[in-house]
Amino acid sequence: MDTAAGQLKKSRAFFCLECGKCTAVCPISRYNNSYSPRRLVAQGLFHGTDELIDNPLLWSCLTCQLCSQRCPVDVKFSDFMRDVRTEAHRQGKHGNASHQGALLHVMEMSANAKLKPKRNGWIDKSMKVAKRGDVMLFVGCLPYFEDFFAKDFGYSPLSVARDAVKILNHLGIEPVVSDNERCCGHDLYWLGNMESFDDLARINLKEIELAQAKTVVTACAECALSLKKLYPERLGANGFEVKHITEFVAENLDKMRFKEVEAEVTFQDPCRLGRYLQVYDAPRDALQSIPGLTISEMPHNRQGAICCGTTNWMNCDATSRQIQHNRLAEAKATGAKTLVTACPKCRIHFQCSECGDETDKVDIEIADFTNIVASALQD
Repeated sequence: MDTAAGQLKKSRAFFCLECGKCTAVCPISRYNNSYSPRRLVAQGLFHGTDELIDNPLLWSCLTCQLCSQRCPVDVKFSDFMRDVRTEAHRQGKHGNASHQGALLHVMEMSANAKLKPKRNGWIDKSMKVAKRGDVMLFVGCLPYFEDFFAKDFGYSPLSVARDAVKILNHLGIEPVVSDNERCCGHDLYWLGNMESFDDLARINLKEIELAQAKTVVTACAECALSLKKLYPERLGANGFEVKHITEFVAENLDKMRFKEVEAEVTFQDPCRLGRYLQVYDAPRDALQSIPGLTISEMPHNRQGAICCGTTNWMNCDATSRQIQHNRLAEAKATGAKTLVTACPKCRIHFQCSECGDETDKVDIEIADFTNIVASALQD
């Protein structure tokens, strides 16, 4: 049964004026002439879902929302892509997953409530954590990223979790860290696997309830979006507040003591933190509160920031690498020594693009917001 009409209606795609503004700003279209959001909308309008789900370009969209932001009639193209992918998933059709689909399989396996993961082996005696409390730290997929990327990239994704605990401890907070927490499900949601996403959401919501948390803090932009907006969208209102670590730090700057750090950085606005959650000032306010640290903005910043080039561990290809390379070049052109991002995946994707031949490297340091703030704290 063709559900294209309903999907197009929800996404307002029927209002498309074919002005081409979406294609003009799309990071994928810039490097892949065969890709155009407008053409995909037209295919859905005139030929329906059955043909569109067989189009391999369906899985190329980054759902970064640059197109929707520029659309004069508010076509929600990212939502349209999600809904068509949901139909594709129902029919057993999938895109070209990165890393042989291993990370997506981990997410799907995590949706099994009978599994009992042991995720807290990274917590040591220097960290003060609790089993119940007002504040919970949602760690997300950092333990899995550690296993997949730490050795090759020479940095520890779990250092973000450790430093998040350090920041909270500095504020006198002993956060709850659940040993049974799972992946937030963000990628499964945008790939149309709603059943597994809902299962993950229920498991995580139960853990938050058991923790008795009133505030959930996460250092991942995708986790923040999932917990704050996607879970309520699918399962109803939450009884807790969600804060990305940039927001939590910015709101508690009067309680934090920083040492001087001479550094010039530029900031990468993650799509999920920026265009989805409208969090732009908090990371900048926090970074600028560190004595000696200055921010040099890239031309494409805040609402106009360019995506890190890959999402949902899908279609990581030459186009992705071009997006990443040019974004890093834009960062380096500011004169900054370090590109700071506030989503672990952004760092992983940028770090990956710097692997390979020396001639292909931009050679700029890449760091996570949480690591930068934690390293600047006075003991």
